[in-house]
Amino acid sequence: MPDPYILMLFVVAVLIAMVAWLPLVFRRAPLSLPIVCVLLGAALFSLPQVRFDPLPQAYPESTERLTEFVVIIALMGAGLKIDRVFNLRRWGVTWRLLGMTMMLSILAIVLLGWTVLGLGLAGAILLAGSLAPTDPVLASDIQVGAPTEGREDEVRFGLTSEAGLNDGLAFPFVHLAIALALVASGEKSDWFVEWLTVNVLWEIGAGLGIGWAIGWLFGWLTFTIPVSIRLAATRDGFIVLAATFISYSVTEMLHCYGFLAVFITALAFRHADRDHDFHAQMHDFIEQIERMAMMVVLVLFGGALVSGLLAPLRPLDVAVAAVIVVVVRPLAGMIGFIGWKRPLREKLILAFFGIRGVGSLYYLAYGLNAAPFEGGDRLWAIVGLICLMSILLHGITVTPVMRWFDRSQGRNPDADTDGAEARASGRGASA
Repeated sequence: MPDPYILMLFVVAVLIAMVAWLPLVFRRAPLSLPIVCVLLGAALFSLPQVRFDPLPQAYPESTERLTEFVVIIALMGAGLKIDRVFNLRRWGVTWRLLGMTMMLSILAIVLLGWTVLGLGLAGAILLAGSLAPTDPVLASDIQVGAPTEGREDEVRFGLTSEAGLNDGLAFPFVHLAIALALVASGEKSDWFVEWLTVNVLWEIGAGLGIGWAIGWLFGWLTFTIPVSIRLAATRDGFIVLAATFISYSVTEMLHCYGFLAVFITALAFRHADRDHDFHAQMHDFIEQIERMAMMVVLVLFGGALVSGLLAPLRPLDVAVAAVIVVVVRPLAGMIGFIGWKRPLREKLILAFFGIRGVGSLYYLAYGLNAAPFEGGDRLWAIVGLICLMSILLHGITVTPVMRWFDRSQGRNPDADTDGAEARASGRGASA
């Protein structure tokens, strides 16, 4: 038997190589990297030599922090690659997804959790707040392309912008669930005014303002100050990592929504000089970190599945989970698009691909760590099952659906990938 440390290095190296290589393999196949990562995790933690059970409820603080890290990295990458200038009218699809589709999804999940699953009002709201947002981590296959790459049709833009901004609406509901749980436990009494003024008005408004200010500052330091000392002159991707962490930490220290601030920081940073090629370099850097971190989380998630994460499930939980994935989001999406003058195929894709994943795991961990909820293990099982369903269903369908959509738009679905590879080769040659 080889030394465990050497064996670990080998396993990590293989996983890293697969993270880099498999997206090329799967770009035409009905399969996705997240599915492979979950399967690898399930296989790895099924080995008798592996005696570590990565159940999230056994490591609540680590689960919250690890998923938090992945989400903020993904949000920065999502914001950087949006080419469309912010405009209330041109972002109309985003407002429909946030103001109608997401709100309807939250209402439906609360009703299902409270009346059908018997979770209690606080638990049902926590479930809804965790599951309503579209995940920014696992949705890369349906998001816009890299900065200035040109892959920004209405479908990809809508899902990218929704994934970036929906945290600002999800967090108030998570905090509402926490407040109700604390009231039920006798730890809090007067909660409504605090929730409305602090968790809704202050944390959303300040998150937007702080995110924009930090994005403007980094844009000025990177593209505006004298050429010899501009951050862009470094050509160092760590700049975007600094912007991500500063935006998130400053906002959280002021008790505001860091997720929302990071995405706004990315938008403001990109707006400073929209066509500069340094944006592509920063995006490539942050995307590589995102994929590595995503791999770690999903391998652990696969391990949790074979370690008993789903054991508390009841037959009714499974049925409701399926309804949430294949009925609630698609139906809420189509209702939200009533009166929107776009082709039916665009509405169907936008409504269907409400991917649930790492973000949902974070919100649930955050809520359970902040207040006592009844049936925490059952909530983990339900959310874990829904994430698994989404990873499998959306992972299998995303490639054929998006390739069909591109062809219906008169585009060659392989042209964008080939063009991106050519540009990457050109950057490597010039370097």
